[in-house]
Amino acid sequence: MSLRLLPVPEGLVGERLDAALARMTGLSRSRAEEICAHGGVRVDGREVRKSERLVAGTTLEVDLPDPRPAGPVATPVEGMGLLYEDEDIVVVDKPPGVAAHPSMGWDGPDVLGALAAMRVRVATSGAAERQGIVSRLDVGTSGVMIVAKGERAYSVLKRSFREHVPVKVYHALVQGHLDPSSGTIDAPIGRHPGRQWRMAVVDGGRESVTHYDVMEAMPLANLVKVRLETGRTHQIRVHFSAVGHPCVGDEAYGADPALGARTGLRRQWLHAVELSLPHPVTGEWMGFSSPYPADLVRALDALRLP
Repeated sequence: MSLRLLPVPEGLVGERLDAALARMTGLSRSRAEEICAHGGVRVDGREVRKSERLVAGTTLEVDLPDPRPAGPVATPVEGMGLLYEDEDIVVVDKPPGVAAHPSMGWDGPDVLGALAAMRVRVATSGAAERQGIVSRLDVGTSGVMIVAKGERAYSVLKRSFREHVPVKVYHALVQGHLDPSSGTIDAPIGRHPGRQWRMAVVDGGRESVTHYDVMEAMPLANLVKVRLETGRTHQIRVHFSAVGHPCVGDEAYGADPALGARTGLRRQWLHAVELSLPHPVTGEWMGFSSPYPADLVRALDALRLP
């Protein structure tokens, strides 16, 4: 990471910070947003939020990432299996601790790097660091994830996810006992006003709808089937935290550390169990599923004990 001083040019006065930063540095809009979210832009020592407008006569102090390869680096990832592959798509069983794609501040393994190591080509559409990515899972979330291999598939899948066509089913282990045992959490999600790296239920956030059904009640937790109507960043984690039942092990969103220690979890108990959607080229409806990884099974066993 290196510090650069960028005087605000007259032609960008009044522009949003994230959009202007992308134009001033040549970074993608998403990379510029990440820098802003991590407090990487300041004016006179004050952190500037991505939505703030540029002011004439000021100079931005920007922490810019060191140059990195334009795309993913081929890196084998132990435990990442292929659930399905054809000329248009590849469906992976993503392990925990693996990002969807390279990003600022993350130096661990990612799905695109793992696919490159397997010699699986992906679409060239999208920003260089996330080509082929149409939907993401958090680093700490395991399970089914689809990547586009062809350009037509990329375009169709992006539209499909934007229109909420795919059926995404997750299982989550949440603290306490949900009441009612089946329901819907309908609450807007946006950036946390005090912690930009987190999301939160906030006024003016994007519409976010989560449906759930309790599958199993344990003394200290509920195993829940979750279906997403929308697909916001950290949606399941944010929504269950907001109603007082964070995912077990998810200390970033208020989980009890003692419960995490009892289960041995080092991440949130959250797994993308099923993904169903029409094939982007043939239109055939397809479904994929993933079993629980070993760490989630051990956590369930620990909490089933009296």
